[in-house]
Amino acid sequence: MSGKDLRIVFMGTPDFAVASLKALVGNGYQVVGVVTAPDKPAGRGQKMQQSAVKSYALENQLTLLQPEKLKDESFLYALKVLKADLQIIVAFRMLPEVVWKMPALGTFNLHGSLLPRYRGAAPLNWAILNGDRESGVTTFLLKQEIDTGNILFFETVPITEDETVGELHDQLMEIGAALVMKTVDALAAGEVVPLSQERLEIDPVRLHAPKIFKEDCRINWNLGTVRNHNKVRGLSPYPTAWTELTAPSKENTGLKLFRTHPEICAHTYAPGTILSDQKKQLKIACSDGYLSVIELQLAGKKRMGIEEFLRGFPNVSGYLAI
Repeated sequence: MSGKDLRIVFMGTPDFAVASLKALVGNGYQVVGVVTAPDKPAGRGQKMQQSAVKSYALENQLTLLQPEKLKDESFLYALKVLKADLQIIVAFRMLPEVVWKMPALGTFNLHGSLLPRYRGAAPLNWAILNGDRESGVTTFLLKQEIDTGNILFFETVPITEDETVGELHDQLMEIGAALVMKTVDALAAGEVVPLSQERLEIDPVRLHAPKIFKEDCRINWNLGTVRNHNKVRGLSPYPTAWTELTAPSKENTGLKLFRTHPEICAHTYAPGTILSDQKKQLKIACSDGYLSVIELQLAGKKRMGIEEFLRGFPNVSGYLAI
């Protein structure tokens, strides 16, 4: 049997998932239904926003389901009516057993890590935050415990020293789309032997990739330069590493950092001290060197390069990053 003979239900929400859905539809696979998150209010005006997957599904006239609850009887009935042979999950929420067991060939997930590393919500961020030199994508069959199912295929990519999570995301989004199609074809042909994650070495430091909150993104200037550099690129462009600028008799000002460069050296400045030539360079002292800032965003302003920032922010050397 060919992968294109299978009836496929696709489940996903953000842009990362759209690439896989687009690859399936564009290459002639039978996507008989799409499941995505309900619309939700967002932005200052709290206007209702639809997911990236929904936008693509509507543009391509695909059958669309947006359940509030995945155990709702009306949703389960609508899903059964689609008579899927296979379900594919890319960046969606955790499924109840009644859903992922429904198709004859089961349900597989595309995950943004080399499992069993980084199970959880933010695998790409944590790979860079931890200074990893490689990442990748994995397809695996669902089971009840999150991200623990038997591995089908994986693809590895190197992470460069200055690569941001946004750049890694875009690279793996396309690699993942190709891996999804490879997995569909192999399952249809019966040409894959699932591998239990329990047979693989598990690094406890890199096992979990929990959701990242705002306070997790705050830079600690008492830490090492490379660690802070990894934090900036591991959170760029979202949710973004941040600090505050402070000066005597002035209110603190929030500052987001998008791109930096580490400089390891001995110095006598207190961590958080800002040094700048007020023209082309701004660097902030860490415990073992400096973090040179390349791209940043002052609270209430646009994202900009360092030269543009320095033209509009005189005497920044009088501030301290906290």
